[in-house]
Amino acid sequence: MMTYTVKGFAAIAADQPLVPFNVPRRALRADDVQIDILYTGVCHSDLHMARNDWGNSVFPIVPGHEIVGRVKAVGSAVSKFKAGDLVGVGCLVDSCRECSPCQHHLEQFCEQGATMTYGGQDRHNHSPTYGGYAKEIVVSDAFVLSVPENLDTKAVPPILCAGITTWSPLRRWNVGKGSKVAVVGLGGLGHMAIKLAKALGAEVSLFTRSPEKSQDALRLGASQIIVSTDKAQMKSVYNQFDLIIDTVPYQHDVNPYMPTLAIDGTLVFVGLIGQHPELSTVPLVMGRRSIAGSLIGGIQETQELLDFCGEHNIVSDIEMINMADINNAYERMLKSDVKYRFVIDIAKSL
Repeated sequence: MMTYTVKGFAAIAADQPLVPFNVPRRALRADDVQIDILYTGVCHSDLHMARNDWGNSVFPIVPGHEIVGRVKAVGSAVSKFKAGDLVGVGCLVDSCRECSPCQHHLEQFCEQGATMTYGGQDRHNHSPTYGGYAKEIVVSDAFVLSVPENLDTKAVPPILCAGITTWSPLRRWNVGKGSKVAVVGLGGLGHMAIKLAKALGAEVSLFTRSPEKSQDALRLGASQIIVSTDKAQMKSVYNQFDLIIDTVPYQHDVNPYMPTLAIDGTLVFVGLIGQHPELSTVPLVMGRRSIAGSLIGGIQETQELLDFCGEHNIVSDIEMINMADINNAYERMLKSDVKYRFVIDIAKSL
């Protein structure tokens, strides 16, 4: 297999900072798109993988699955992209394309396992996949997305992860005009959930333990802020919400939220992956309420989201950093010291 290398940053080991790294990229296959990366968003998953928090990282690892750039070249069989196009690459770069989920545009649930943008393995030559903390990337055209030119390009990358992670349940549970949606947690995921639910026509509320976040939540589109530790405020919203999107990434007690769901309402986990504390089934049974989970979205759904954002001029709230600042950004992420997503200026700093 012919390859070339580009500048990038990688984690060499879980207990070491990210360092400069020559990232191998494959020569173009017939269906490939070669992309000059402009901006890459920084996701909590990047930090977890770089530090092997989930126990499945293979080093060296080049994180980054919120990628926006311009097409540099295309393979001989590519017709839907051309040099100069503004494009994106999200969490997936391939799948089996044959199983039932793939045939129904749910590549994230590929029965053979979707190929992740980094930390995965190429389906053809079994080489490691390396992500967007790099100058270029090469991806099959079936997993490249068109980015609307009218959007603020530097603030688009988080749409490809934080955005689609919250958009997918909003669409799955048919949120629209008249829906009542609540969001648990105001961070990278939560701020996108508020913006998107509002743009879909929903009445949006925020559950938070921090009253000082009220002004930001109102600015983003929430019409109501409920302090989740205040029993009186929680009781005042019993039987109210059609959908609760829970974006909190660590174990927490969801029992107080369940009575706030309307009959047939659903609480969807998009942040927590792992064990959950004991849950009372009483509010579930007595209100025909449900708990569910959701994982990003397929390529078709992600393109739908980008088009929707283009129509409604929705982007993420970001803080721009240089590639050399990534280790400090990770430390700040652990303290929730960012509003609401870091984006790396790849073009200017690599």
